[in-house]
Amino acid sequence: MLIGEYLHTIDSKNRVSLPSKFRKDLGRAIVLTRGLDKCLFLYTLAEWKILAEKLAKLPWGKSEHRSFIRTMIAGATDLEIDSLGRILLPDYLRVYAGLKDAAQIIGLYNRVEIWSPELWMRYSEATKDNIELIAEKLGEAGLY
Repeated sequence: MLIGEYLHTIDSKNRVSLPSKFRKDLGRAIVLTRGLDKCLFLYTLAEWKILAEKLAKLPWGKSEHRSFIRTMIAGATDLEIDSLGRILLPDYLRVYAGLKDAAQIIGLYNRVEIWSPELWMRYSEATKDNIELIAEKLGEAGLY
């Protein structure tokens, strides 16, 4: 299961090791793309196919749909996890997410997010102050 938070270094060749706990669930072939909030989204091939099919069905007539599809699909790259559990972070994705020498790797059940540790800390701090309000809204929407 893809859950938990892990801090890993990025080496001089722009490779980051994925948590060993995640590797079995991810398999060797994955897809990495631009995510929301300036992080990267990492998907298994099966999860990526589900998302890409949903994106492909969005009406192209709306500019916000086109923008979102372009961001997610054009920004995506397929990668292989090497024998040491590392992936190569393409320059354009590393720059987009503000990644330098470390990455906060977050498991979110069906995807992994890769964050700049500084951005993750700011996001986490801002979110924790509103978590009760968010929980209320999700309850009203029937989540629990």
